[in-house]
Amino acid sequence: MSIIDIIEKKKSGKHLTKEEIDFFIQGYSKGEIPDYQASALLMSIWFKGMDSEETTNLTMSMVHSGEIIDLSRIKGIKVDKHSSGGVGDTVSLPLVALVAANGVPVAKMSGRGLGHTGGTIDKLESIPGFKVEMDIEEFIEIVNKVGGAIIAQSEELVLADKKMYSLRDVTGTIDSIPLIASSIMSKKIASGSDAIVLDVKVGNGAFMQKLEDAILLSKMMVDIGNSLGRETVAYITDMNQPLGEAVGNSLEVIEAINILKNKGNERLSEIIEMLGGESLKLGLKVRTIDEGKKLIKKCILNGSGLKKFAEIIEAQGGNSKIIDNHSLLPESKFKFSIKSPLSGYLQSVQTKILGQLANYLGAGRTRKEDKIDLSVGIIFKKKIGDYINNGEEIAIIFANSEEKGKQTSVDFLKLIEIKNEKVDPIPLIYYRVSREGLEKLY
Repeated sequence: MSIIDIIEKKKSGKHLTKEEIDFFIQGYSKGEIPDYQASALLMSIWFKGMDSEETTNLTMSMVHSGEIIDLSRIKGIKVDKHSSGGVGDTVSLPLVALVAANGVPVAKMSGRGLGHTGGTIDKLESIPGFKVEMDIEEFIEIVNKVGGAIIAQSEELVLADKKMYSLRDVTGTIDSIPLIASSIMSKKIASGSDAIVLDVKVGNGAFMQKLEDAILLSKMMVDIGNSLGRETVAYITDMNQPLGEAVGNSLEVIEAINILKNKGNERLSEIIEMLGGESLKLGLKVRTIDEGKKLIKKCILNGSGLKKFAEIIEAQGGNSKIIDNHSLLPESKFKFSIKSPLSGYLQSVQTKILGQLANYLGAGRTRKEDKIDLSVGIIFKKKIGDYINNGEEIAIIFANSEEKGKQTSVDFLKLIEIKNEKVDPIPLIYYRVSREGLEKLY
């Protein structure tokens, strides 16, 4: 078997066998296949695509390139949730607590933010003492004790994906749907959960800009998960504006706490209730999603979700006093209030660039080795369709550099469009994708 033959075969649009895919993944992981040949194959996949069988085989080959986590000692059906990445996406923190509060274990391994998207691990590290790095034995012990935990992904997990992602980044092949699907699902499969809820973002702040591409990606990932014995469901949700109000690490922790205190943003709360209801259904706690949503809402109203969040923080070495004393979280030196220069309806938001503005303040990274400022970010109080009065405060910039804060305040107003014409709010959840097919939700 030759890598050149495999490249030629895929370049011609032919189906690759499991053995050929294994040959490539193993050879590239071990350094036996050079970057220039791997680049040629990745570009051939970008142009010619992969069918569901090829993508499943690619996923499993990647799974076996590194450590596979065994969570069988955790009692119950372990449910994991993954977002394809967005701006102001604070879902995971309250969701894990609410699902765990209902008796369904959540053993979540998350990543750090990169580019314009935020990372769950970065947010948690803004909590004093919170430990995101631990061995699997301790992780399992915490989940069995309190019902949920969130830790950083092991560096040994899916080694092939780390090498391939770096190569895709410099060869213009990041946006290949089979490569995205296998990258996401290989990490989810290797992480050891029994069921997976996917939140696939679509819009100008997401990796998937077009609804048809988000549908294709969702179907592919759902097919992969179910074919490998993991009950998998995907929701396609909007990212044409920040999901919540907060964009930034400690700011999003505060927003998560507000959700659990029933003081949160309506759109963010709606997604949490939907994904939480689905998680309880997959965990066999309820028969229907609606029943699950009611239990999630009940845990918000009676405070059990907030109590569970405090338990998870304490179990992972953090200071749970941050729940009622936000001053214990990292705080920026400067705040800049942004007021609307005119009256009218909010028409649109350039969401990706808004995320990049938060990064400019220091809230994110452009390279994995970059250090981030956990205290800075943006609070954006309005949603598309809202009426705004001239002079009304629409956003707050949190900065540790006066110069960057002032510049961000100027740039922010260039990213939004306000007009007199009334515009309807945009849908939040477009589709549910399961083994039964595509279900329209708007």
